Amino acid sequence: MTAITKAVAPLALAITAFCLSPAASRAADSSDKILAAADHAFRALQAEHDVPGMAVAVTVDGAQYFFSYGVASKATNTPVTKETLFEIGSVSKVFTATLASYAQALGKLSLDDHPGKYLAQLRNSAIDQANLLNLGTYTAGGLPLQVPDAVTSNAELAVYLQQWKPAAAAGAQRRYSNPSIGLLGHITSVAMDAKFADLIETKLFPKLGLNSSYIRVPAASMASYAWGYNKANQPVRVNPGVFDAEAYGVKSTAADLLRFVEANIQPQRLDAPIRRAVQDTHVGYFRIGEMVQGLGWEQYPYPIALDRLLAGNSATIIEQANSAMQLKPPQAPSQPTLFNKTGSTNGFGAYVAFVPARQIGVVMLANKNLPIPARFIATHAVLEQLSSRAAQ
Repeated sequence: MTAITKAVAPLALAITAFCLSPAASRAADSSDKILAAADHAFRALQAEHDVPGMAVAVTVDGAQYFFSYGVASKATNTPVTKETLFEIGSVSKVFTATLASYAQALGKLSLDDHPGKYLAQLRNSAIDQANLLNLGTYTAGGLPLQVPDAVTSNAELAVYLQQWKPAAAAGAQRRYSNPSIGLLGHITSVAMDAKFADLIETKLFPKLGLNSSYIRVPAASMASYAWGYNKANQPVRVNPGVFDAEAYGVKSTAADLLRFVEANIQPQRLDAPIRRAVQDTHVGYFRIGEMVQGLGWEQYPYPIALDRLLAGNSATIIEQANSAMQLKPPQAPSQPTLFNKTGSTNGFGAYVAFVPARQIGVVMLANKNLPIPARFIATHAVLEQLSSRAAQ
């Protein structure tokens, strides 16, 4: 791997390093355009929102580019690298969805099953009217965005779910929800007879080729774990909570997430049944406006105008219930499709986007929860440049 270091002051606004994979040779002018596009978009993003550190990874036709900006810790001035661990927030939901798809490929569960099949305490409750697909697509009937503050254990959550009253029939509306995807992850762990974190760390990640991703960061990797910074610029890390591992608990690196993106771009390289699991997360099940909701990933026809992408990720879509139209049969990608997912914790922000038909993808990790529209604006600009390069 060739590394080029740019010494540009001030440090917080500079690209401290980028690495160009030897996987494929690219013409200098095309590479320069990619580098310039990413540099301009993400350096400006970092400066505008006072982000201490960022890691960006780009793939185009198998060539990998890594960019590192700023510091992982203000206290130590440790520079960000492609191996720095960031909290990826709700991008974790894609791994939960992939694990559920993997369990289905193994015959351990079916997305047509209902929660009560695995959790006796939920049999004949309102949530049991939904199936596992509804849980994975946030269409169970109106589960809230967050686990209620009063719920502090799985036992208390079971009581809450027993008493929960839906706002709509299963499949009628989409309401983005941590408890929804969290319950899917929990049921998957029950079906596979193992702890959720163990399944992710010892089964799923290795099969995807991810060797620096964790739910529980081991002591040997803590030095690589960035500090996040909240609105007051105080150092923070994610707090434990009910269904935290399932909904927002993964910590990963730009290098690992780019490997995950490339596995999604070319799942045929994976061994079965993990190949089927990844492919099944690309199926679309519900249409909400111009966005199609799959398991974990949110989908759009590509190319897509920036304003349409922003509309699909507005506060209205994220925080409110929206009418959903179930796609019958489910929609397998038959045209160029953008798959994407954002994630946030109190001190971190992440965005992952890729277009398999164009063989392009972008990973953005930051140790500050910068505004979601800003992430999209920067990444969209880079995707446009990558798409132009991929078409050559």
